Amino acid sequence: MSESIATVVELVGSSDKGWDDAIEVALQEATKTIRGITGVEVVSKTATVDPNNNSITKYNATIKLAFGVER
Repeated sequence: MSESIATVVELVGSSDKGWDDAIEVALQEATKTIRGITGVEVVSKTATVDPNNNSITKYNATIKLAFGVER
């Protein structure tokens, strides 16, 4: 039988370009210190709105990353 264990961490990425970019920002930052990322789950997407012109000024994406436990 094959056994595997994964670690899951939750991160928040931010961008002024869009949610896809916010996800990519979080993933790319994580790859600087985490090896072997095998999955990404987008948990939520939120945004900050400028009340003066009703436009989005900042996109935030909360993601969970999975990676294998090194033995």
